[in-house]
Amino acid sequence: MTNSWVNWAGDQRCAPAVLAAPHSRDELSALLERAEAEDRVVRAFGAGHSFTDTALTSGILVDTTKLNRVLDVDLANARVRVEGGARLHELNDTLYGLGLAFPNLGDIDVQSIAGATATATHGTGGKLQNLSAALHSVELMLADGSVVELDERTDPDGWRAARVNVGALGIVTAVTLQLVPAFVLEGVERPIPFDEVLAGLDDYVDSNDHFEFYMFAHSSTAMTKRNNRVDLHEQPRGKLTEWFADVVLNNYAFDVLTRLCRVQPKFIPPVQRFAASAGSYRRQVERSYRVFASPRLFRFTEMEYAVPREHAAEVIREIKEIGRHYDTPMPTEVRFVAPDDAFLSPVHNRESCYVAVHQVAGMEWRGYFGACEEVFNRYHGRPHWGKRHSQSAETLPALYPEWDRFLEVRRRLDPKGRFDNRYTNHIFGPIG
Repeated sequence: MTNSWVNWAGDQRCAPAVLAAPHSRDELSALLERAEAEDRVVRAFGAGHSFTDTALTSGILVDTTKLNRVLDVDLANARVRVEGGARLHELNDTLYGLGLAFPNLGDIDVQSIAGATATATHGTGGKLQNLSAALHSVELMLADGSVVELDERTDPDGWRAARVNVGALGIVTAVTLQLVPAFVLEGVERPIPFDEVLAGLDDYVDSNDHFEFYMFAHSSTAMTKRNNRVDLHEQPRGKLTEWFADVVLNNYAFDVLTRLCRVQPKFIPPVQRFAASAGSYRRQVERSYRVFASPRLFRFTEMEYAVPREHAAEVIREIKEIGRHYDTPMPTEVRFVAPDDAFLSPVHNRESCYVAVHQVAGMEWRGYFGACEEVFNRYHGRPHWGKRHSQSAETLPALYPEWDRFLEVRRRLDPKGRFDNRYTNHIFGPIG
């Protein structure tokens, strides 16, 4: 029987020669020995939440789901060591029980820690960095089965490369996370006129711990979300209220509307205007991770770019106008992230605004995404590594000041290209 694998969105699939889910480092090492003996390439995946073809291979595909244990806890330094396959939603509950939390999270929490950091997954906050900045150290298993530990002291270039590595250096078997004391967030969602949001954009970003908004191409209203730390006890929503808001309204009802738009695109403008106005004032006071993340039960595909924050308003206006000319019922998501120094971080050494465009599964996305990407390119945008883009080894070096230093680490850690596939060769070029 042929092995088969498909990503979460259902739009990336492959038939690897071997599909294996090791339980331990020894089992993983044995897989790499087999790859060497059979001269096969190796790729790994966690939750399959990348929209790119980064995991695809005809060689050996490693499912890291069972490599998900907590290995060590250092409460004195707020550090926890976990295996690379640990899922964010599993970690969040565990960390809270230890009195710890991630300083920031995205709005989806099903990814593995290795996959989320390898692609520079992020949340929002003008003073907060992406998830990979929380990696105090990274343990990689290399092609020969050996293990290396990379941190700022022992191998600064290796560490800065491994934090956002797109799976091109080895398999992340463990990471040590630098965390913060657990905290409670007050999350406030409310519709605000789009022009008002753009006019006061810097103030919205700078006066809130976490600020983001959804923009609708056919509506003059934006749905804003502000999350701020508060010195209050958590106030959990009732299970029925939570289910109705997060599952029924935000998933099932929206899925029905998008299916209608697939059949009759003429309904897209009124559906967007309804979605923008239907989201009335909502307030949550909860554990941080419960405010950050919400379920995504309907399928879609996505492109997201980080542009210099000083150009945010211009880019947002242009993307909104493009959306008026293409059939997509979904909104555009806008977030803000602070700089870091990982070689391949899209926010490397610059304050950034992330703009994410989406398309419902089954609807044409190429023309829409291509038009948006032209705007991102004009403003020197850098692509989110887990989402669709058309950049290549010819275009990317100009966007990343430390590009060559990443390639040097890649040659050092994977000299035979054991962890390559068509995607990594496209964006980095083949080794040698």
